Amino acid sequence: MTTEILLAGFGGQGVLFAGKILAYCALIDGKELSWLPSYGPEMRGGTANCSVCVSDEPIGSPVVTYPDILVAMNQPSYDKFINAVKPSGSVFIDSSLVESKCDRSDISCHYLPSTTLASENALYGGSNMILLGKIIKETGLFTLETVKKAIEKVVPPTKEQLIKNNFKAIEIGMSV
Repeated sequence: MTTEILLAGFGGQGVLFAGKILAYCALIDGKELSWLPSYGPEMRGGTANCSVCVSDEPIGSPVVTYPDILVAMNQPSYDKFINAVKPSGSVFIDSSLVESKCDRSDISCHYLPSTTLASENALYGGSNMILLGKIIKETGLFTLETVKKAIEKVVPPTKEQLIKNNFKAIEIGMSV
């Protein structure tokens, strides 16, 4: 089985980092994977998308055109990708920044004020990990233990102090 995931938002929201965590989860679980970042020329505030494919068999293309799972971290990303989600797919929406409500009845939508939750818990920049926690809870794609191992692997030693905050953000996402 192949799961195609598209994470989308502004640069600086941690879209690529969250995608990298998912890719490492697949690696840790012995799955086939691809991780394909895509971003605009701006350092922060431009577009940022990340395609992640997780599979039990070889992956033919890293490009995700019709995702099984969409993470929309801002309104422009929601508007651009909501209609591309496969029927029976899931959408995880930062409702702090996305005002629209989906009118599609063939997909499941999870609205989570992740930016607000991150601010309320002093986890600035943790919105991406809160959404990732919600994905783990709702899809069962990976275990919490696998996600924690991936975070420990991806966070560089120079930012080791952020591991605990990332764990906390994942747990918040799993609890709502």
